[in-house]
Amino acid sequence: MAIKGFNYQEFAQNLTQQAVELVPQDFSEPEKQYVVNTLLNFSALAGEALYNDTESNFTADQAMMITQIIAEWAFHKSVDLIRSKLPQEFWDPIMQKIAFTIFEIAKQTFKQGLQQDQILQLIEHHVKKTYLDAIEELKQKGLIDEELSEIASKQSNIDSMMQQMSEEQAEQQQVQQSSSDEPQPQTSPVQGGSSPKIMKLATVALLFQKMKQEKVQTFLDKFNPDDAQTVIKYMRMPDLDTRVSVPTTLKCLNEIRTNLPKPQELSPSKIVLKLQKVTEGIERAQLEQMLKPERMKVKRLVFNALEGEFYEVAPKVANIIATHIQDSV
Repeated sequence: MAIKGFNYQEFAQNLTQQAVELVPQDFSEPEKQYVVNTLLNFSALAGEALYNDTESNFTADQAMMITQIIAEWAFHKSVDLIRSKLPQEFWDPIMQKIAFTIFEIAKQTFKQGLQQDQILQLIEHHVKKTYLDAIEELKQKGLIDEELSEIASKQSNIDSMMQQMSEEQAEQQQVQQSSSDEPQPQTSPVQGGSSPKIMKLATVALLFQKMKQEKVQTFLDKFNPDDAQTVIKYMRMPDLDTRVSVPTTLKCLNEIRTNLPKPQELSPSKIVLKLQKVTEGIERAQLEQMLKPERMKVKRLVFNALEGEFYEVAPKVANIIATHIQDSV
């Protein structure tokens, strides 16, 4: 049965229309059109596939979230491809690989019931890896040279946007410190006229509405008391998701990941111990079956850990994988 309440065509159009203002102004008209068309095409295709998926039993909210994630990354990576100076003939094949990767990872993680921040971390990891692997493949085939490969590999619009928003937030905090204005979320909608800080707090509230209460409280304890109260007020708004614009959500979700408390970096030895603990009591055959759909590096990380060895991957990535496995068993 199709997903009730999920009009994927209208949703894809809405995402596209509201993202137009985010396209870099220094792009030519054909380049701007490529970004817009790519976002529309991939979000519409993903939405249609989810709408017609009769096995996964996704809710309308889940389907919209997956579609929105694909739209966000379609935007960022199409911008990266334009800035990469790669020949345009390579853009679509790379975007297709990225979109497919997001779609599959998102479906798996939502089915497994992972928390939203874990889903976003895993998708970001796989998107960046797919992008870099595609560039490396072009270089290995002799289709691009080392210099172009290096330029393309360094492109990351999402990181640039996060840095820019971080700088804007620092400026806003200075302004807010000298201002006594109090927001009134119960009586006025969250609109473009609100200050950037209020928009960010509203987006935090939107994210917290979907999280477990005990985890929300842990994060709120780290907030400035006034900001925490503002977030709580917004969380009490049942129609908050209709009051925060899509481009605001896309932009602010990225910044939230930099502002919320981050886990401490784990040493390789701690990750090995964590993996040994989460796989304790699981038969090897069962573990092999569970890891069957995973990439080879993931399997090596886990089975090396069982032997007390650390497979050389970035500690942050290894920790995400360990957490993913912990939530899967």
